[in-house]
Amino acid sequence: MIDKKYIELNAKAQLILRVGQLLMENSADTNRIVRSMKRTAAFANIFDEQIQIHITYTTIMITVSENNYHLTKLQKCQQHNVDMHVISEVSKLTWEAIEKDFSLEQFRYQLEQIVKKKNKYTSFIINLGAALACGGVGKMFGCDLVAALYTAFAAFIGFFIRKVCVKSKINPYVAIQISSFVATTIAYFMHFLPFSSTPWYPMLACAIFIVPGVPMINALEDMLDGYITAGMTRAMNTLLMVGAMTFGILFAIKIFNVTDFTHIEMISHQSYIIYVFSAFIASAGFSTMFDVPPRLLLVVGIGGIICVCVRTVSMDLLGVGMPIGTFLGALAISIIALKAVHWFHVPTHVLVIPSAIALMPGIFMYRLLFNIIDIDALNASELLSAVQSGVNATLVILAITVGVALPNIVARKYFDTLNCKRLRHALSERKYRQRTLHQLQQK
Repeated sequence: MIDKKYIELNAKAQLILRVGQLLMENSADTNRIVRSMKRTAAFANIFDEQIQIHITYTTIMITVSENNYHLTKLQKCQQHNVDMHVISEVSKLTWEAIEKDFSLEQFRYQLEQIVKKKNKYTSFIINLGAALACGGVGKMFGCDLVAALYTAFAAFIGFFIRKVCVKSKINPYVAIQISSFVATTIAYFMHFLPFSSTPWYPMLACAIFIVPGVPMINALEDMLDGYITAGMTRAMNTLLMVGAMTFGILFAIKIFNVTDFTHIEMISHQSYIIYVFSAFIASAGFSTMFDVPPRLLLVVGIGGIICVCVRTVSMDLLGVGMPIGTFLGALAISIIALKAVHWFHVPTHVLVIPSAIALMPGIFMYRLLFNIIDIDALNASELLSAVQSGVNATLVILAITVGVALPNIVARKYFDTLNCKRLRHALSERKYRQRTLHQLQQK
């Protein structure tokens, strides 16, 4: 006969695993997953010395011990969406359960209610948000208003195609290839349309919605936090996504024999007010893809403005290159977010990642693609230019990743200390309430 205490321990372990699974499947970084799981364990009166947690990209394993019972459980994570709302709500619930004396049943019920909640945005709004975001990025690259609308249209169709592929259970990397090919193809044919003086720019931004910003940043944070296995797997996933996106774009360029248009200016010389509006639209649009709570759209939009304006001012006034300017822009919003999370009560990634994606490089990547296509015909100087384009594109992407991750990692020890104090205080308060209630019941 199974012991009652063993059944209770099994229920606690299942709850801890469920918290980790929800965070993993919605693209929380490993450090946050572990913190939230340990907080859930503390809620269930299982403390650090009683629990061991092992996390990879697809699997969570825990071993818990209580009253001479030892239990090991494993949970597979079958999907990897990006849902900032779920991450925020689960993290909030782990605190609320302790501070409000939830029972295990109440905690489990509230957790499943988070899962059952519908996305904050309809499919059309998300599709439109992604399209407008790409149009906003295109405007920052230097296209005129008509070309920005062309960009948005190509991105709208590409995003829709990707969504259909995902619903049809097509391999996610194949879905990326198909959607990037469709978006690039539409952008190419758009350049034949009149009314735009910058007809090639839509090809630079029409597939930006595919850029794996969240996996890329999580990969770096995981590796710097010591979760090497999870970080390397996330990094490989990021490379596969970028590779699939590149293949789709290259296939479209090759099949339609697209003329090399990369002679267009690398840096757009526009008034700052244009950057302000474009950055706001881009960041707010990306937010709908990540299910950022609607109350934070304005905040994230302002974050995008800060990123882009810091980069632009740094390049214009300080004379730094695009990689350094991009790093400063990402660094600025990440530092601000360390304080802002206490105002808005959400994880830093909810505010930072949608803001920073507007910094993605454009022309460098396409110069590299055209050089790859024509590599057999390149002379020494053109080959050097191809390498330079690849290095610059890589540096810009790394600048975004490091700029976003670095302040959070540096400040983590300080915030972990504060969270430990808060947790100890919350557990002490709960113990006092329970003892007082017990005394009243005895009377």
